[in-house]
Amino acid sequence: MTPEHERSLSAYADLIVRVGLNLQAGQRLLIRAPLETAPLARHIAARAYDHGARLVEAAYSDPHLQLIRFQHAPADSFEEHSTWPVTAGLEYVEAGHATVSITGSDPDLFKDVAPARIMTVRRTEGRAAAPLSRLITADAVNWCVVGYATPAWAARVFPELSPDEALSHLWDAIFRTVRLDTPDPVAAWQAHTADLAARTAMLNERQYHALRFTGPGTDLTVGLPFDHRWLGGAAPASNGITNVANLPTEEVFTAPDRARVNGTVRATMPLNLGGNLVEGFSLTFVDGRVVDVQAEKGESLLRALIETDEGAARLGEIALVPAGSPISQTGILFYNTLFDENAASHIALGRAYTNCIAGCEGLNDADFAARGGNSSVVHVDFMIGSAEIDVDGLSDDGAVEPLMRAGEWSN
Repeated sequence: MTPEHERSLSAYADLIVRVGLNLQAGQRLLIRAPLETAPLARHIAARAYDHGARLVEAAYSDPHLQLIRFQHAPADSFEEHSTWPVTAGLEYVEAGHATVSITGSDPDLFKDVAPARIMTVRRTEGRAAAPLSRLITADAVNWCVVGYATPAWAARVFPELSPDEALSHLWDAIFRTVRLDTPDPVAAWQAHTADLAARTAMLNERQYHALRFTGPGTDLTVGLPFDHRWLGGAAPASNGITNVANLPTEEVFTAPDRARVNGTVRATMPLNLGGNLVEGFSLTFVDGRVVDVQAEKGESLLRALIETDEGAARLGEIALVPAGSPISQTGILFYNTLFDENAASHIALGRAYTNCIAGCEGLNDADFAARGGNSSVVHVDFMIGSAEIDVDGLSDDGAVEPLMRAGEWSN
């Protein structure tokens, strides 16, 4: 790495610690990351100690070991799992400490693996991690997910460039999306999160009964629970610390009513699912549940996802993102949900965030469902927004209000 890139990584790490995590003096920090992302993990550790962290530890993973498992392990072994990664995370979260996850693995790493094996492992690991996932998604502590440019990921995004050029271009794109190209990135994020807060305040005041999405291949009505909450940007965690859970983020989001989703929606971007791409797909919902799946590529994998558990066939999130967001303006398909979901409005199959419905924190699955929330061991976002999609807010009395036109906010 060049000295200039090291300085950029250090600035990125500082933004992650100060804005993404808002790490407080005395906290510990757990970094969960693939091996290839260790250079960023080390910079994050240095900045975390500078901001008063008592202890920083890393739990590294190696996606290539997972590939070797898929290729060589016994066919009846894919429900085997270890509990120690979840136990380590629970130790941090239950004590009120912070955690950051780094993403950046090869989007095509598992493209030749049988979908059934991938989904068995995802289902098994999802069930094992459920206690930790519930706490994280309920914002029990300050947490953050960030990206790291790896050679394989860069090659997938920029296949026409040389390896060095592709990696440089991907890093430039990541740094732009997190506003590191501004004179004062922290101030830029403060202004951005204030804009998102104003948008969520408007939506929370209006308390729409439902949203309707219309456009090519899409006519979907998504019911919203009574007393739902829109969130976005900076949000307070249960430990009293306000943080930004995703860097980058351009969305405002809430929980749909698990039983009031009807119509058909066509994805506007491919979905990277377990290292395989699902492309050209659409889903049809009746009374909240997926009843039909169509895909040009990866249909069996998408069907396997929906069959993970009862909640995997229902929605757990609806998020609005203007089509002209900075990430969309890059013109880049990142093949990474952290980035692509912030280029377009999206929905998620599976688990809903309990803090998106007032008074639901700590409820069991049955009581959460009674309030309209969805529970599952999975939470998978896919993009449904574009400059061709309109969104209307529907009120209890039947009134229709334009919310987005041609992918942009109406007001």
